[in-house]
Amino acid sequence: MNKVLNETLIILMQREPEAFAEVEGSQEYPDIKGEVIFYPLWRGSLVVASISGLPKGEKPCGERFFGFHIHEGSSCTGNEEDPFADTGKHYNPADCGHPEHAGDFPPLMGNDGYALSVFYTDRFYPEEIIGRTVVIHDKPDDFKTQPSGDSGKKIACGVIK
Repeated sequence: MNKVLNETLIILMQREPEAFAEVEGSQEYPDIKGEVIFYPLWRGSLVVASISGLPKGEKPCGERFFGFHIHEGSSCTGNEEDPFADTGKHYNPADCGHPEHAGDFPPLMGNDGYALSVFYTDRFYPEEIIGRTVVIHDKPDDFKTQPSGDSGKKIACGVIK
């Protein structure tokens, strides 16, 4: 990493984030907890996710990947079939196809139940997503199936504040 970028990231991450979500698992996945924080950077956002309690792989070399998105809904409520049904569809203000939705993120990589992800996106500014939801799915996004990447059921959620 070049020196200017490294210094920029250090300074940025010492500030209060512009938006954040506290993520919690569904009743079926009560151990999932974590946070996703959003910092304004360049012409977009730096996203930092730290999650624990993710389901572990069942065999050696079986660590799991999880779909990870911003959804357009404003509530982590739902029903018996889908505990986070009210999160709605992927956040997609420009009406793009999947995986070009503003809310399409790289998958979370589970490591013994933990995931840490840091990435930059120019698809939104933090203030644009306040009131939306962050959702973790039980399967990785395949980046092609419409409209949501066949990423499985929603297992954790947080409202972005």
